[in-house]
Amino acid sequence: MSPEGTTTTVRIHRPGLEPEDQKVLCSAICKCKDTPGIGKDGRSLKQSCVSGRLKALDEALAHRSIYKPEVNYDMTQRPPAPIMDSSVGTKGHDWLPGWIRKYWETPPEGGRRRPPFQPGEGFIRRPDVVIVKDPAQPPTQDNIKKIVEIKFPPDKPNREQTFAYARIADDESKVEVMGPDDCNCSQPESESNKVPAEQLGPAAAAAGALLYFLLTRRPPPRPVMGF
Repeated sequence: MSPEGTTTTVRIHRPGLEPEDQKVLCSAICKCKDTPGIGKDGRSLKQSCVSGRLKALDEALAHRSIYKPEVNYDMTQRPPAPIMDSSVGTKGHDWLPGWIRKYWETPPEGGRRRPPFQPGEGFIRRPDVVIVKDPAQPPTQDNIKKIVEIKFPPDKPNREQTFAYARIADDESKVEVMGPDDCNCSQPESESNKVPAEQLGPAAAAAGALLYFLLTRRPPPRPVMGF
C-alpha cells in the first residue's frame, strides 16, 4: 500500500537479471560476503560493503555508471521521484536529513505540501541497487531497467519493500532479489566473474583495471579480460 492508498500487485515469477548485470553485482556480493568489514557495534557490514564498492564504481565513471546504489525515492510523488544531487543529476543526494529539512518541511513557494514526515512510514524508500538504461540520465521510472534488493543470510525478502520497489519501477517484473546463493562465490577469479568493461558504458573502456580493482580489491588478471 502506497502513501496515496493505491496498491501495486506483485507476481511471484520474475525473469531474473541479464548475465552482464549478474556478473557485476556478484563481483561485489562475493567479495563482501568474505571480507565485509565490521562496524563499531560488531555487526558485519556486508550491505554497506556492496554499496561502497558500487558507489566507488559510480564515482570512477563520473556518476555515469548504470548501477546506482542506495538512491532515495520520494514515494509521495507520482511516479516516485529519485532524490538527486542538485548539481549532478545522475548522483544520488548524499544527505537525506538535509534534503528533508529543505524540501519536505519547508517546500519552495508554490510547491506542493507533503504530509508531516514520519520515519518508517514509507514516505522514502531506498533500493539497494537501481540499474538504469541510460547512465547519462537520472534513475527516474522511465529509465529503470531493474531494481535489485540484495540480501545476505539470514535476511529474508521483505514483502513491503517489494511492493514499494514495484511502484518505483511501475513494473513488478523489474524487481529482483539476489544474494550469495545466486552467485558462484566458491570459485574466485573464475571466468564467470570477469566483467566485460564495455557493459559499464563507454567511460569504462579507459578505466578497466581501475574498475576491476574497485569492485574486487584485487589486481586485474593478466591479460585484463574485465575490470
